[in-house]
Amino acid sequence: MVRKALLDTFYPIVPDSTWLARLAPLGIRTVQLRAKDIRAADIRAEILASLEIARRFDVQLIVNDYWREAIEAGADFVHLGQEDLAVADVSHIKAAGLKFGVSTHDEAELATALAVQPDYIALGPVYETKLKAMPWAPQGLARVRQWKDQIGPIPLVAIGGMTLGRAPGVLEAGADSIAVITDFMTGENPDARVAAWVAWSKGMSLAKR
Repeated sequence: MVRKALLDTFYPIVPDSTWLARLAPLGIRTVQLRAKDIRAADIRAEILASLEIARRFDVQLIVNDYWREAIEAGADFVHLGQEDLAVADVSHIKAAGLKFGVSTHDEAELATALAVQPDYIALGPVYETKLKAMPWAPQGLARVRQWKDQIGPIPLVAIGGMTLGRAPGVLEAGADSIAVITDFMTGENPDARVAAWVAWSKGMSLAKR
């Protein structure tokens, strides 16, 4: 049975179903499909392919941005950036039974996110990231603590410049889940890096029991 709401401590973000098929057998439990380089006409097929893989390996799939296509394909979780949120029909997303997370980078965006009652809030970039140019300075651990104090029981996802060495401090600051892209995707051996993250995540889960 696919997890409907659980966010694992390790939360990889992948660009397509090929990457998901590669990582799913390694034991990931949560993944976001951020399909930025796929033609709009192919998005629904990509979501369907990703859902099939996720269900086979019992992975919670979160679809970035394409909430209409996610609903049509039968997904149960979406992620919205602030620009996506501004034009999304949140009431329709909720009526369709989907859970959703929202990106935030400053106080105004956090207030906007909280107003729609998301199932998680993402904060970034916590550290400097080289994946893409960011108009925001690194947030730092103090901002992670501040965000968690403000959102209370809502799960907090930290993103940006995440490494295994930084992960324990980020959790200690208040994050519930750590979203990772560059650390594994640009490495010499992505599979081994993901396996190391999975092992760390499992260790954290056992420690919480």
